[in-house]
Amino acid sequence: MLAVFAMPLTAQASGYVPADSISVSGTPLPGETVAVDFAAGAFTAGEAVTFAVDGAGTATLSAVRAATVTLVKSATDAGAASVNVTLPADATGSYTTTATGQLSGAVGVATITVSAADAGSGLAGTGYDAPVLLIWAGAGALVLGVALVVVLAVLRRKRAAQ
Repeated sequence: MLAVFAMPLTAQASGYVPADSISVSGTPLPGETVAVDFAAGAFTAGEAVTFAVDGAGTATLSAVRAATVTLVKSATDAGAASVNVTLPADATGSYTTTATGQLSGAVGVATITVSAADAGSGLAGTGYDAPVLLIWAGAGALVLGVALVVVLAVLRRKRAAQ
């Protein structure tokens, strides 16, 4: 009877990692990286955990990039595991990150829903957003410079004519 209560949490979890033991942190935007964390006790201490990412486009899982990416990492001594998922620059929709403990058989699934990038006004920003006063000051200096050149040219011709 004591053996039943002494078993690791993952063995009692009937082969799945509860949703409250999974967290996704970071901003799920195209081209950004998010961290998917599986809390302590999600897997057996030190076991190999296979991560897989599936979704539209090509995601990068830690350093591996492919349409469907898999990676094997070791769980911590507390049975926690984490992986960084870099979303493609053209990411849309949802990406599913699945972690499977190779010893415990525990499976955890996290869904990353990519938020649409801010479309703004729909027009491309062009030019320089300088203060209006700065623009008028520059134009005034240019007009004064041209006037100075004209006055000096007139004075030079007048002196040369005398």
